[in-house]
Amino acid sequence: MEIKLLGPLEIRGDRDMLIPVTSAKQRIVLAALAFRLGEVVPVEHLVDCLWDGEPPLTARETVHSHVMRLRKLLATPQVLITQPGGYLLNVDKCDVDTAQVQRLRARAAQAAANLDQQGQSALLRDALALWRGEPLTGIDSEVLRAHYVRVWEDAWCQMREECADAELALGRHASLVGELRFLVASHPLRERFHGQLMLALNASGQRAEALKVYQEVRRVLIEELGIEPGEYLRDVHRQVLNASSEPAPVFPALLPLDVYGFVGRAAELERLDAIQAAAAEQPTAVVVTVLSGAAGVGKTALAVHWAHRVCNRFPDGQLYVNLRGFDPTGSPMSPAEAMRSLLEALGVSPERVPARLDAQTGLYRSLLAGHRVLIVLDNARDSGQVRPLLPGSPGCLVLVTSRSQLPGLVAKEGAHPLFLKLLPVPDARKLMAKRLGANRVVDEADAAEEIIRRCERLPLAIAIVASRAASNPDVSLSALVSELDDAYLDVFDGGEPMTQIRTVFSWSYHALTPDTARLFRLIGSHPGPGITAPAAASLAGMSLAQARPLLSELTRTHLLTQHAHGRYVFHDLLRAYAAELASAHEVESERQAALHRLLDHYVHSAHHSARLLNVHQSPPLLAPPQAGVVVSAPADHGQALEWFKTEHPVLMAAASLAAQTGFDTHLWQLAWILNDFLDRQGRWREQTELQELGLEAARRTGDKMGQAHAYRNLGWALTKLSRYDDALGHFQSALQLYGDLGDLTGSAHTHGNMSGVLERQGRYREALSHAEQALDLYRRTNHQAGQARALNAVGWHYTLLGEHPKALAYCRRALDLQSTTGDLHGRAATWDSLGHIHHHLQQYEQAIDCYQQSLELFRHAGDRCSVAGTLTRLGDSHQKLGEDEVARLIWGDALQIFEELEHPDAQRVTARLAGLSDWGSVVHEHITRSAGLPL
Repeated sequence: MEIKLLGPLEIRGDRDMLIPVTSAKQRIVLAALAFRLGEVVPVEHLVDCLWDGEPPLTARETVHSHVMRLRKLLATPQVLITQPGGYLLNVDKCDVDTAQVQRLRARAAQAAANLDQQGQSALLRDALALWRGEPLTGIDSEVLRAHYVRVWEDAWCQMREECADAELALGRHASLVGELRFLVASHPLRERFHGQLMLALNASGQRAEALKVYQEVRRVLIEELGIEPGEYLRDVHRQVLNASSEPAPVFPALLPLDVYGFVGRAAELERLDAIQAAAAEQPTAVVVTVLSGAAGVGKTALAVHWAHRVCNRFPDGQLYVNLRGFDPTGSPMSPAEAMRSLLEALGVSPERVPARLDAQTGLYRSLLAGHRVLIVLDNARDSGQVRPLLPGSPGCLVLVTSRSQLPGLVAKEGAHPLFLKLLPVPDARKLMAKRLGANRVVDEADAAEEIIRRCERLPLAIAIVASRAASNPDVSLSALVSELDDAYLDVFDGGEPMTQIRTVFSWSYHALTPDTARLFRLIGSHPGPGITAPAAASLAGMSLAQARPLLSELTRTHLLTQHAHGRYVFHDLLRAYAAELASAHEVESERQAALHRLLDHYVHSAHHSARLLNVHQSPPLLAPPQAGVVVSAPADHGQALEWFKTEHPVLMAAASLAAQTGFDTHLWQLAWILNDFLDRQGRWREQTELQELGLEAARRTGDKMGQAHAYRNLGWALTKLSRYDDALGHFQSALQLYGDLGDLTGSAHTHGNMSGVLERQGRYREALSHAEQALDLYRRTNHQAGQARALNAVGWHYTLLGEHPKALAYCRRALDLQSTTGDLHGRAATWDSLGHIHHHLQQYEQAIDCYQQSLELFRHAGDRCSVAGTLTRLGDSHQKLGEDEVARLIWGDALQIFEELEHPDAQRVTARLAGLSDWGSVVHEHITRSAGLPL
């Protein structure tokens, strides 16, 4: 049994069934016992709680009567036990949310003692999530409030403070500002919240705002309590005063690990130092160096080694990106993709990345202006790939590596060319000695010299041979030379270099067991950038238990690298080598079967996770996966979201692979399944591109259902990009196809989407008509969640038309129905509608209550755009009550989100904050909301 006190009193029994306790007195008794779970509660204390110090003569007998009735209601043996002098709730038979909070808080304290602020923050957030409102809402007992409720209200504040301290220590300053503004507004006399807000603002580059917070809290403390701020606030104030007024810089540190055992290259290191030192000769220019040379010659190793040596000269951070210019798949990273990676490293969220490359470059250069950042652009294809990634102002230094000399960059941008030759023989000997030990190289000096010669002094080849020798200390270097007799390494002279070290790779490959060798060959067809154990198992058509030892064998032999738990990557040359082996040793039908299994893995795994993200979504019915496919199956909403975030680039690559290899059904299904995730993440341009690919694939297969889904999803993505006419055209196409198929639910979804577009265009009467059509279709199919959303949409459009009483009736019916469907996202939209209605009925306090309900649910769903819209309307209601400062704080939070999303509603919120005299021109409903959200 579970008892919940942190909010309205709630009791749940077996199978989470609600146990109704309707007697007010019995609820007081149960609450008093639950607050002291596992302790004997004296009868006298229960009497005080029941009658607030004025008991009747029969008080003790009445308490016994209430306890007896409670036992019958709870229907759990040994849960409510009589003890000498009182009663006890058995800790072994029930749990209480307050006890859960205490356990989580104790674990958080232990994490803090271990300097694990991330763990502390997560545990405190879990504890705070157990609050459902004010403790014991609706229970009338002043003694209970004095003994417990106020204590737990204070505990909530303390945990908020502890959580904020932990997250400030983790550098989450910007994300805390909105939350701390709310806490300051709701607890104006709590000094620590004000101090934490000052620290968050100052660290986010808002020093002036931080100082304003101090002045305001000082004024309130003097006026309300007649006291000056305490020592903590004064210390924070001094800290802010002494801090720089400049925005806190981003300090990315993306350099890969420096190579252990790096040797030689003294001349090149000296040249790089000289180029950097000469930057002062033209202080307005950006220093760019192009480090070129053959594949495997050590360009990346040298660049990374030098970057680590000089990183302290670039206090604002180091950026690194592998441009995949000579990728074995033939797919160099586009400048736009590279720019998105760099912008995210600089703290720009995906939603804020502009659509056009020139705008992305402008934002990138603006962020770097005035900062000293070292930028390493590795494995560039040509000058055109690099040029948009160059900063525009001095202070930064760019180091580019490429197999090409990039003459265009040298001629136009004045880049310094630095050609990297093969290792001099003395340095090659040092590399062998570092890897094998000096004694072994000296003892077999002739064989070591021959290995260096046969490896053409190529560092990568030498390193691989040395690794084999080090792993087999009983095999002489002379024996390794004998293995080279029938093989050769072509000199890397500008031709395709990947095949010239196949013999060296073959040593590791031929040492593999047969099953591991087959897995290695098949992984060559994976699109990258990383592969998980389930995906690898699916490629090979084996179980996870069979695949894991094989993956371990590949990592031991350095044919695969595990760069994160359960995730593996290939070196470019190894991927090409594996793909070549697959072409030579696997028949075409098996390669196609492996690709089919791989794409089945991603489609079915994404399908599973999509259902956890949105239980009311109806992803396409899938054919059963091929035999041997391993499906990744996250257990809950949180794990599913993390899976999508991690696998997102791989899923997009898998969609491209499906398009290239003719797996059209997989392509349109992936597009449909990824749609909800991309939408919630604000990746609307990616969403549009993927849906366009999915639509073409569905057309090629003649799958009308796939086409209908693609048209509808494409329409919704275009809606988010404000391309309303295009969106309506796609919705019309979807309606035609759903009609041909007799799919009433799909038609209902589409009418709901269309109502959302028409609403955004101000065509409220037409929007209402489509919402009513959706409602009729949902009723015909008995789609409960759809009916509830459509009822809300109808109500919303009625209130936009000024028919508020009618709107209220529809939205209340929607809310009643949503209490049974569990559609939290739809329920959030309905609470928002009710808030809007009450606002226009001039019932502003009720509107605020509704908006706060909506916010809680939208935040849980991770729908940031809807959160911003509801915040804006909440601010409107506070403004109508004359609470201008509260409204301004709330609008500030809304504006921050809209600006991060680059949403046009940011202008309307800015107008509110500017305090327009013509308030009537700022219309309450003309802010994004979600009545037309798709299921």
